[in-house]
Amino acid sequence: MLSLSLKPVTPFTHQTPKSPTSTKCCISERGHCFDIGDTFFRHESATGRDLGVLAAAIYKKSHNALRVLDAMCGCGIRSLRYLAEADADFVMANDANEEYGSVITGNLERAGKGYGENKRWVITHSDANRVLTECYLRRDYFDFIDIDSFGSDSSFLRSALGAVKLDGFLYLTSTDGFSSGGHRPLHSLAAYGAYVRPMPYSNEIGLRMLIGGAVREASVLGYHVVPLFSYYSYHGPVFRVMLRVRRGKHPDNRHYSFISYCSRCGNSYAISWDKLSAIGCSCNANVPGSLIVSGPLWTGPLHSAPFLTEMLNLAEQWGWTGNGTGKQLEKLLNQMMDESDPKLPFGYIKLDEVASRAKVNSPSLGTVLSILHKGVVAGGICS
Repeated sequence: MLSLSLKPVTPFTHQTPKSPTSTKCCISERGHCFDIGDTFFRHESATGRDLGVLAAAIYKKSHNALRVLDAMCGCGIRSLRYLAEADADFVMANDANEEYGSVITGNLERAGKGYGENKRWVITHSDANRVLTECYLRRDYFDFIDIDSFGSDSSFLRSALGAVKLDGFLYLTSTDGFSSGGHRPLHSLAAYGAYVRPMPYSNEIGLRMLIGGAVREASVLGYHVVPLFSYYSYHGPVFRVMLRVRRGKHPDNRHYSFISYCSRCGNSYAISWDKLSAIGCSCNANVPGSLIVSGPLWTGPLHSAPFLTEMLNLAEQWGWTGNGTGKQLEKLLNQMMDESDPKLPFGYIKLDEVASRAKVNSPSLGTVLSILHKGVVAGGICS
């Protein structure tokens, strides 16, 4: 993949996000005032925006450059925050609805526009796939592409992989809880190439389904993706994954396989492609009716511990941790780090189910984790 040369950029030096200019507004987020007009906006998605900004800022710090494509920008709050907080050199803010133009413009003007070669942002109104494809055809590649899509629209995956720079970041979204819950297996098969059936940890399956779809498309182009973090939020629901795109197919497919769940004993297993003809469960090989199989899905780690450590350190520098909303972000990042151990198996079992099967009172999560950590790798899941 070829890339247009970039002009020299100013090194990443600020320790805290730039303060926005004081302008009358309707909504405020992380100190940034902005209007939403008639656009679709969710306050609950602020955490996902926080995570995206932290990741973008880390990229800028390590690469000394940051060009962002916000493919479905809505009111433009993500674009504004990438400019003001991640210190993006340039942001292309695209939304297919031309009626949002004045709202987006008013919001981005708060970050300063710049002129000529120093222009910091541009607004376009086109289908996301068309924008991504045109960028690829112009060889106008981006370091960071944010696609906050609705439902299970995966049609943009290949065009996004074509428009992102190698070693760049893709921030993908799905809000299709029906497919991740196994209620529309043919739909998930068409969208992500995975036949998903109902499993007790559908929120995790949704993330693995989304990553698996990207793994498949990247492989077609001769690339592979590395998950940096995966985030699930019950509102929507919303599944968001941050992926690093690298050249070369994955050295093996051990993390792209099938997941089985036994309703009889509660165990989950990864099934490789060459073992599909010998599916069974250790509790009883003669009860195939108790096995539920979904896939192919991503079965590797959902997060990168070193990257999350950088995110947490930066959040602390910016004063985003501590009391109030900062406490929740800090808790989330620490939980992700707990889940990032590559030895940690996929899936989880609710404590109530464990207690019910054992016919005992449910112990505290801390007690169970303490015992498990003595012999195996374990992580706590809050859902």
